[in-house]
Amino acid sequence: MKTLVVYFSLTGSTEFVAKIISEQLNGDLCEVVDKKHKKGKLIYLKGGAASIREKLTKIEVTKSIEDYDLIIVGSPIWAGKITPAIRTFLSLNDFSQKKGAFFITLGGDKPGKSFENLRKTTGFSSIVKELAVSNTIADKKEVEKMVTDWCEEIKKILSARFVEEN
Repeated sequence: MKTLVVYFSLTGSTEFVAKIISEQLNGDLCEVVDKKHKKGKLIYLKGGAASIREKLTKIEVTKSIEDYDLIIVGSPIWAGKITPAIRTFLSLNDFSQKKGAFFITLGGDKPGKSFENLRKTTGFSSIVKELAVSNTIADKKEVEKMVTDWCEEIKKILSARFVEEN
């Protein structure tokens, strides 16, 4: 099963988690670059406002989802919502024949409706697993263990589904 780990990261936290997932699941990385909301003094204000209103933005991606079976999507949470860059990526692709998984990074410890927001924006044939990572940079070793355990669960789930299908 070919795996693609898609992520947007402004501060490096989501990228940190994406790289661990990619290594653990032997997947390819795909960074989503927001061409409109770039670093600067007002990024959180403008980006947060766009997230709340569920706005789309101009993006650039490094890979296509076409050749992949499992798409893992990662987004920071801004004002309780996924970022405009990830929302745009999700709206531009057809996931109906793909398995999916989500991870989010957030400053607090309550993901709220973030996963619901992600699920309704896609249309994956099935959702394998979801992960919320709080305060990613604070304790990298703890995050690495959490993400590694999550990846092991994904492997088990996919193995069980493969056996059921065959």
